[in-house]
Amino acid sequence: MKRYLTKEGLEKLKKELFELENVKRKEVTERIRQTAAQGDLKENAAYHMAKDEQGFMECRIKELKEILSQVEVIKNQGNETIQVGSLVSLESEYGKDQYQIVGPEEADIMNNRISFKSPLGESLLNKKKNDIVSINTPDGEKKYKVCDIN
Repeated sequence: MKRYLTKEGLEKLKKELFELENVKRKEVTERIRQTAAQGDLKENAAYHMAKDEQGFMECRIKELKEILSQVEVIKNQGNETIQVGSLVSLESEYGKDQYQIVGPEEADIMNNRISFKSPLGESLLNKKKNDIVSINTPDGEKKYKVCDIN
């Protein structure tokens, strides 16, 4: 399964993986060693917290390696249709918004990055300038006009 990332998103995940493998892993291992030296492990909450942190960290490392092994870097080809990587300007009854269509790993609504798997992202794929897109939301149907595609 391909994972679509922007060049910036790919670099961010590589940096996170490097940090986890080369800095955090050593810190957690040292914390486990120090807390284990304190004696009875049954009653040692700090030891158990460090072991839990190690487990979560190792799962994230595994997840990042899996993602990175399946990456396809998005190349915005300036198509006339909306694709993964497109920067889209939309107009609705609430005003104008601009979103970048990205893969789920990079989706961040606070930074106007929506997943192509989200209801809006999915409905925008392959649309052209001036097309109208409708999506159903808990508040009812919302309509968007595609104003520009970059």
